[in-house]
Amino acid sequence: MSEPTDNLPVDENKLIAERRDKLKALREQGIAFPNDFKVDSFAGDLQAEFEDKEQHTAEAIEALARQVKVAGRIVLKRVQGKVSFVQMQDFTGRIQLFIHQGTVGEAIYEAFKGWDVGDLVGAEGQLMRTKTGELSVKVQTLRLLTKSLRPLPDKWHGLADVEQRYRQRYVDLIVTEEARRTFMLRSKIIGYIRKWLEAEPYRFMEVETPMMHI
Repeated sequence: MSEPTDNLPVDENKLIAERRDKLKALREQGIAFPNDFKVDSFAGDLQAEFEDKEQHTAEAIEALARQVKVAGRIVLKRVQGKVSFVQMQDFTGRIQLFIHQGTVGEAIYEAFKGWDVGDLVGAEGQLMRTKTGELSVKVQTLRLLTKSLRPLPDKWHGLADVEQRYRQRYVDLIVTEEARRTFMLRSKIIGYIRKWLEAEPYRFMEVETPMMHI
């Protein structure tokens, strides 16, 4: 069963059950949670590096033959016959994956078509720019790294319930760019304060004390 399209009712329990079945199959194959994939590039860094489309044209990027290894979450997936496009998101931003059956192989491509939005994938390939000007990775090897058991919130409405955003902060960080920016900024501020206090001449020492313990 494919996941529902917009404006159709969602049976979340059924979707979760189907995803659990997929995970069970992966476990039986011994490939459920591989941890040997090493990234060397991040989506946001690549987008910033090749932001200038006049300088980094499709021809210029192709001439570079830049190989990258990226990993992240599938947030959008379009399968068009033997060619597919995926929007992959890591903690720095998004980048498109261009996946061709003839390049990745029929077995991997068929497996990929059964993967779901929310799954974590690793991809290795060469940078390219599509005819529409979008920076992409022309995927040569593709792996499923982690199976997502729960569907993401509706892509158009996101997390509208404020209480749910606080209860399920991990989901909020996946789907809400503003929330991710806020947490990254908070982390940088705390890191700066910590370094400032630990440096000369203050030399404060950080001590953790029990909190929220019963």
